[in-house]
Amino acid sequence: MVIKILVIEDADALRQDIAEMLRFEGFDVRHVGDGAGGVELAKHYLPDLIVCDIMMPRMDGYAVLKTLREEESTTAIPLIFLTAKTDRSDVRFGMGMGADDYLTKPFVASELLDAIRARLGKQRTIDAVMQKKMEALRESIMTALPHELRTPLNTIIGFSDMIVTGAHDVEREQIAEWASHISADAQRLYRLIENYLLYVRAELLARDGRESAKARQNVLSHPTTIIAFQVAHRFSAAGRQDDLHMDLCDDVPVHIVDHDLAKIVDELIDNALKFSEAGHAVKVEAYVERDHLVLAVADKGRGMSAEQIAAIGAYVQFERWLYEQQGSGLGLAICGRLLEIYGGEMDIESEPKAWTRVSVRLRRAAG
Repeated sequence: MVIKILVIEDADALRQDIAEMLRFEGFDVRHVGDGAGGVELAKHYLPDLIVCDIMMPRMDGYAVLKTLREEESTTAIPLIFLTAKTDRSDVRFGMGMGADDYLTKPFVASELLDAIRARLGKQRTIDAVMQKKMEALRESIMTALPHELRTPLNTIIGFSDMIVTGAHDVEREQIAEWASHISADAQRLYRLIENYLLYVRAELLARDGRESAKARQNVLSHPTTIIAFQVAHRFSAAGRQDDLHMDLCDDVPVHIVDHDLAKIVDELIDNALKFSEAGHAVKVEAYVERDHLVLAVADKGRGMSAEQIAAIGAYVQFERWLYEQQGSGLGLAICGRLLEIYGGEMDIESEPKAWTRVSVRLRRAAG
């Protein structure tokens, strides 16, 4: 497959020389003399790489890069800047905006070719790794999903059949009990499917460096308020309000969006409630520690071994043979992936058959 390169350079002679040299090397080349034209051509041409001058009238290279990174179709295209400016602050500024390399004028043909080949080689490596990981993810989903769906579906189908066949001979109270089982497993099935979809979304986002960087800029001003609401709701729904010991600090701004924080809290509380018995306390804390807001959930339940903690990931369920299936084991994996996207961290401490403490650290935002 022929590699496509777009050259954006306002100096006609230099632009023509670069295009001719690249064509001689076997590349498919398009070129344009201004930034705005380069952006429009990039959207339609979708090159594998862009070579762009910085100092151009009306729309300079920085504006070109900013616009391309904001467009879904062009956000991941590698870009090499050409510039006569040699100040290190200019280099840092361009790289900070998302440029992939920087070449100072004047340069010789071999320097540009080396930069282009190095960037294309890195991009191929990234693409290959991404493809391999996505194939592994698809295989994991195809292996695990049928079993995880079958368990609640069996319950739903079984009790539905009992209601259909026994509707005229069974007491209303019995039918109501069967219906409650159907409702519970339908909710469980819904949560399971939602978790699989969320996990796939989180995986894709975590592996897209530019989208992850964009996500890290989100700021949530009231995280503790969301934590308090979500915790109270889950304990109330489980009928375990008396087991809750909550100590939360005041709101501080953090880098995350509200629905992802709510999901993290939901999964941490779900894990604590699921694997600790009623009557055993669950402690929920939120406090500021230097540049982070820390959320910690501790339960006195079955605990985990060091090996189990190390193995946390999608489709892992601890000691399934000792416990009825409680879900797909994706909860903590989802938390980990979401935190990775926002530059946060998760830590698990546990003693088997005694206690577990899961803490997450969210980056504080200015304000």
